[in-house]
Amino acid sequence: MKQLINNLKGDKGIWSFVALLALFSFMPVFSASSNLAYLGHGTGNTLGYLVKHFAHICIGFLIIYWVHKVPYHYFRAISKVGLPVVWILLAYTLIKGTVIAGANASRWIQVPFIGISFQTSTLASIVLYIFVARYLSKTREVPDTFKASLWELWTPVFITLMFILPANFSTTALIFSMILVLVFIGKYPMKYIAFIVGSGIVFLAFFILIAKAFPDSRFFSRVGTWGNRIENFTTDKPDEDNYQIEKAKIAIASGQIYGLGPGKSVQKNFLPQSSSDFIYAIIVEEYGLMGGLGVLSLYLLLLFRFVIASHKANTLFGKLVVIGLGFPMIFQAMINMAVAVELLPVTGQTLPLISSGGSSIWMTCFALGIIISVTKKEEEIAQELKEKEQRDLALQKLIDKQLEEETLSETVLEGQYSIEDKTKNPMNVVLNK
Repeated sequence: MKQLINNLKGDKGIWSFVALLALFSFMPVFSASSNLAYLGHGTGNTLGYLVKHFAHICIGFLIIYWVHKVPYHYFRAISKVGLPVVWILLAYTLIKGTVIAGANASRWIQVPFIGISFQTSTLASIVLYIFVARYLSKTREVPDTFKASLWELWTPVFITLMFILPANFSTTALIFSMILVLVFIGKYPMKYIAFIVGSGIVFLAFFILIAKAFPDSRFFSRVGTWGNRIENFTTDKPDEDNYQIEKAKIAIASGQIYGLGPGKSVQKNFLPQSSSDFIYAIIVEEYGLMGGLGVLSLYLLLLFRFVIASHKANTLFGKLVVIGLGFPMIFQAMINMAVAVELLPVTGQTLPLISSGGSSIWMTCFALGIIISVTKKEEEIAQELKEKEQRDLALQKLIDKQLEEETLSETVLEGQYSIEDKTKNPMNVVLNK
């Protein structure tokens, strides 16, 4: 175990907080999956869901380990090449998206031969954040005009968001907001950012108008859901979302200070999506206010490590990559918690590293692997220089030894096969041999 820990490079604080969140996730997922177990096979046995979550976490940490071994600057070129691939996947998802439990869930696709549902928007967001970081780091070296940035930066951004928006407004809004934060930190001019925000609002209004004109179209079926959720949030109109919020608030109120205890939640049997979208309510019910604040503290500490990692990064691209991939992770967690306490309308955002689900965990781990790759750059350089010096020293010793042996051998051979007659008998040289 000690050797394994020593092989982990990068920021040990990030590794620690990620491991703590992942370890803590097993108890809430094991407890909150009882609702799914009753609906699935009627027994209430959640062991299968725990094993499945354990497999997802293990694969996730393997992803972190493999990705953190790759030099992060490789992703600079991969993002530009990967963006068209992402567009194809998003278009395919929009057209052929999987229907889950009879609902219009055209944000997932079924992976062939494996049977795993994959949410393509999570991969698209990672590629897009890296693409924006690449562009901003390039323009800091060679300043660009606003007209050029419209074509090279914002056109790919809006194309990507256009594919995500019809099926998932909350993810689109999260990605757009985080890109605005990223370009602001990257010192993109404020007047241009204001123009982009205005353009985004106009584009959204135009999209809603088209949806109202074609209400029966499959591509605009989610627009009505957005409106209903906002209306229910502002007016407390009773419906399914309101039911979920009410059950979540009952769970939080029942937890009080220290909670009902692990596995003793009551509302997990009534709250839909208790193991994913509303798992924070179950955490507070079982572990109380202390448990809820503990989870919140872990995310804030992780955010603190992201800020330090960004500050220590050797390149502007590395700084922006840490911000672009780290901040959305924490912001998504805050959105999930805010929905559970009714500070925001229902969005469908999961709690990173804690909520059950394969693709969300794996994409979060993929982003964490890239962030850790940035943090290990400085120590890797020092280690590589040290190893290079050791290799050069060993090579020099080997060369010196080889030269010494060759010199000694030549001396011996010269003495053995000398043609100079130093004896009285000229045949002694041959006879001695």
